[in-house]
Amino acid sequence: MLTYKDALDYIYSFTDYEKKSSYRYAPETFDLARVEKLLVSLNNPHQRFKSIHIAGTKGKGSVAAMSESILRAAGYRTGLYTSPHLHTLRERIQVNGRLIPQETVASLTEQLQPLVSQVEGLTTFEIITALGFLYFVERGVEFAVLEVGMGGRLDATNVVNSLVDIITSLSYDHTHILGETLPLIAREKAGIIKSKALVVSAPQVPEAMAVIEEVCREKDAELTVIGRDWTWEVGEANLEGQWFRVTTNELRVTSYELWIPLLGRHQLINATVVVAAIEKLRQRGINISEASVREGLRQVRWPGRLEILGRRPLVVADCAHNADSAGKLKAALEELFTYRHLILIFGASTDKDIEGMMGELFPLAHQVIVTQARHARATDSCVLHQKALTLRREVMVSDSVDGALSLALETAGPQDLICVTGSIFVVAEAREAWSKKQGSEMPERDCE
Repeated sequence: MLTYKDALDYIYSFTDYEKKSSYRYAPETFDLARVEKLLVSLNNPHQRFKSIHIAGTKGKGSVAAMSESILRAAGYRTGLYTSPHLHTLRERIQVNGRLIPQETVASLTEQLQPLVSQVEGLTTFEIITALGFLYFVERGVEFAVLEVGMGGRLDATNVVNSLVDIITSLSYDHTHILGETLPLIAREKAGIIKSKALVVSAPQVPEAMAVIEEVCREKDAELTVIGRDWTWEVGEANLEGQWFRVTTNELRVTSYELWIPLLGRHQLINATVVVAAIEKLRQRGINISEASVREGLRQVRWPGRLEILGRRPLVVADCAHNADSAGKLKAALEELFTYRHLILIFGASTDKDIEGMMGELFPLAHQVIVTQARHARATDSCVLHQKALTLRREVMVSDSVDGALSLALETAGPQDLICVTGSIFVVAEAREAWSKKQGSEMPERDCE
């Protein structure tokens, strides 16, 4: 019998593109035929539940979490598949809001092993995806919400026949893989759009929207655009959450006044995308009440996104990992928080627009500490130091996130704000370090 660690060792022994900073995003690297062959040997679990499929650059995880929460509030047995994880692979595969148990990861991996050996070239992500689908069927999932791992067109999740396809906000990220222009990036993301599908898109820049519209015409898909077909109005906000109103004139006038516990104006756009997608499901006969929409959004949890860890001083963690999301984080910090000094803890992966993120966030900070996560793709803190100097910015350097947080806490006063950002891996380690310093229960973390 495999142990959980045995299972992880086995899964990660395959090609793991999440740990690579450069690779070719092409059919010879990401081959849906591999995934389909494996799924056929499992009796096609991906065809045995309804699904919502989500691609985009930013907001995919938040949209997925909100969608799943609403479906669960409506009484459906839900599956949630997201990536990457903060602390443990178990976060990626959830049923009814509960992480897949360690022993189930082990038993399903053992079940997969002889079948995986018959399919040449499978990747870590493809195996995890198949494992997730298998678990959903085993647990009787009725509705799964699936977040694309990378791109869309060639992503392992793009084997499902989803009821609604969602494109969240598009911006420049993974450009060495998906393309150097927004139309190229949009083309890859729009690859999830199915024939005659219901499609909901967040607001996009014109050149990206043009591609999405073109693909929808080619696929005879029905496109709903947030900002055109659905609009949102900003309401009262505090550090606990925010009110907003969404309105549409599609088919009939529909208006909701809603509250979410997620911070930042960008989350209102994400929530409007979700409400529009849920309305599309209702039009297709899926039973979801207005009360379920309200309760699902009210109950949603999505750690590491403008998450307040501490109050005096304020300690905030956010997974912003490109220039655009760093700009949204900057806007949120300026709008939501009152503080004397901002101490920024920053670390990033090697394949990101580091200078772009620095340009957005560093001018706002009174003090900057650059650091690095333990992840294989983390940029060395000394390299970050050199990049900061080219921007004429003096920074402090810590070779660990735990050390950076300790350094920030030593200098911060009760009226100051410490913000940890730059990558999901930095945020994960900051959450672990904070729990340790507070003597609270540590988040579960997989062995490295």
